[in-house]
Amino acid sequence: MNPPAKPWYRDWTQWVCPGPSRVFTAAELARGGQQPWPPGIDGYIYANVLVLALLNIGRMPPWALPLGLGVLLALCWAALRMARAIWVQPTRKRLNLGIAVAAFSFGLGGFTLMKTLGRDDAILPFMGLLAMFVLATSSWWFLSLYRSQQIEARLQELDAQDEQLRLSRRLTTAQIHPHFIFNTLASLTQWVETQDPRAAPLLQDFNAYLRATLPMFEREAQPLREELELVRRYLAIMQARLGERLAWTLDHDPALDELPLPPGSLLTLVENAITHGIEPALRGGRIEIRTRRLADGRAEMSVRDSGEGPPADFQEGLGLSNTRARLQALAGPVAELRLTPLQPQGCEARMLLPLP
Repeated sequence: MNPPAKPWYRDWTQWVCPGPSRVFTAAELARGGQQPWPPGIDGYIYANVLVLALLNIGRMPPWALPLGLGVLLALCWAALRMARAIWVQPTRKRLNLGIAVAAFSFGLGGFTLMKTLGRDDAILPFMGLLAMFVLATSSWWFLSLYRSQQIEARLQELDAQDEQLRLSRRLTTAQIHPHFIFNTLASLTQWVETQDPRAAPLLQDFNAYLRATLPMFEREAQPLREELELVRRYLAIMQARLGERLAWTLDHDPALDELPLPPGSLLTLVENAITHGIEPALRGGRIEIRTRRLADGRAEMSVRDSGEGPPADFQEGLGLSNTRARLQALAGPVAELRLTPLQPQGCEARMLLPLP
């Protein structure tokens, strides 16, 4: 565990150079520092200056009121400009630069008052100027600490959301993966028990399939070319099982080789086409896999089968719902997964993703 941070008053650097110790990079500020400056602060401060001027109308000569009000408004404007700069980038360097400029301005203003009005007459304006200096610099200090903590808290919140999203993707991948393995193991077990000569080739294909599939647990995305290799391995296994009842073709655009996909997403569509379309049909059927670029700037991956087609009361299972969620987690709401019955029979599943 990291040692607890020392209170600010026990950190000697805060007495020499006050301000937040955390220095944010440009990327961190762009990610966690997008909160806008509260506009109500400006109105609140200017309103208080006007109220203060109204309360002192009778105590000042007519010529001094507009002059004093103008000076106060100018000082408030400068203080707010500095506060906005600290809000954008709350660093010690920026805070102490503002304090140094304010101290110089205060000293120059106090000296000017003493020379212009004399020592006795300058006491009251000088004390007012001192109060504004202390109030402004203290406000900048507290603002820098608050803003720094706000950005740090936002960054921690975003990191937690990203970690939760990564865990969700891993969970959905884990829920899909056993479905493929169990179906294949069931066929392999049956053939071994009946000493079917197709068992040995199937075992070889299954071994190659596992070698290609297991690494997808460690990824949030993989290129389309690797996903297609998984599909080919799976179809080789099902070809051995179904024989002439299964025919398939692949029409792939090589320009989409590096398109990122959630691991196992296209494989899920192919597996569903065989499980719900080809296997229930006595005559079998054909699967057509196609990848292409669309005119709207998206890529399309489609799986079309000529099997039984979805029943009238069809409801999506866990595999399809997880695949849709993973697509949108990877590419945003523009990603789609559509399932369309075909006539006179069959079904088409389409994945639509934005091109990189």
